[in-house]
Amino acid sequence: MTLGLIAGNGRFPFLLVEAARAEGSRVVVAALKEETDVEIDTRAAADAQITVEWFSLGELSRLIAYFQREGVKQAVMAGQVTHKQIFSSIRPDWRLAKLLLNLRTRSTDALLGAVAKVLGDEGIELISSTALLGPMLAPEGVMTQRAPSEQELADIEYGREVARGIASFDIGQTVVIAAQACVAVEAMEGTDATIRRAGEILWAPEWEPSSEDGTVSENPAARLLQRSLTVVKVAKPRQDLRFDVPVIGVATIAAMREAGATCLCVEAGRTLVFDRESVVSAANAAGITLIAVTNPQA
Repeated sequence: MTLGLIAGNGRFPFLLVEAARAEGSRVVVAALKEETDVEIDTRAAADAQITVEWFSLGELSRLIAYFQREGVKQAVMAGQVTHKQIFSSIRPDWRLAKLLLNLRTRSTDALLGAVAKVLGDEGIELISSTALLGPMLAPEGVMTQRAPSEQELADIEYGREVARGIASFDIGQTVVIAAQACVAVEAMEGTDATIRRAGEILWAPEWEPSSEDGTVSENPAARLLQRSLTVVKVAKPRQDLRFDVPVIGVATIAAMREAGATCLCVEAGRTLVFDRESVVSAANAAGITLIAVTNPQA
């Protein structure tokens, strides 16, 4: 089998390549100049069954021609393409420009769904990025030594309700909660940046200079939010597992530790945990609890 891979940033594309090669598949990689780690060339140089060609965002016609030339009938998207790159860095070719003009909304889901349809019309089926990575999906239950406290469980319940709301609008998939108050909501900046922003709010000084006259005044948000942070990450209500699958890794735990967050809740069976052993080890070392729960609506 020949598998096409549209590679974004991070380690996800490399894990996909390893899984595909372990099954004996040849891998044809479309690497994105704006996102993909150049290490992909080194990986290809060491394995004749991996082919790499580099593209800029927006070169949809060239991507299709490349996959067709290499005999690709099925392809996956793996690795993040940051939302701001999607909407600020694209210089669309005629095919993508036409697609963009016909979109009713400019959400990530709408754009990637339309790209998937165009690929399908050209004989290239876009399949789930989890198809080869089933063992990496989060199992239900507590994965760390410490279980959530009563306060963290309350924050999880509230956070899941809020997160499902924003995810339904394709805004983001992560919220950060403290004492059942929403501290930060993910938008285009990504999960780790959202966590760090929440930490900046949590640890803001209780008293701060007034911007008007230089006098010192109370910062009520800081007083309210001197609590631990709980991070809740969900899949979208109608999550298309062909793209934008929720992912956590060691970097997520590092961001939480930096922000003073103590609990991370994800969706079981719908969230990829990269290098789970290292993630759990890092969480245990930081006193962070990691729990995966099942969404009854999934």
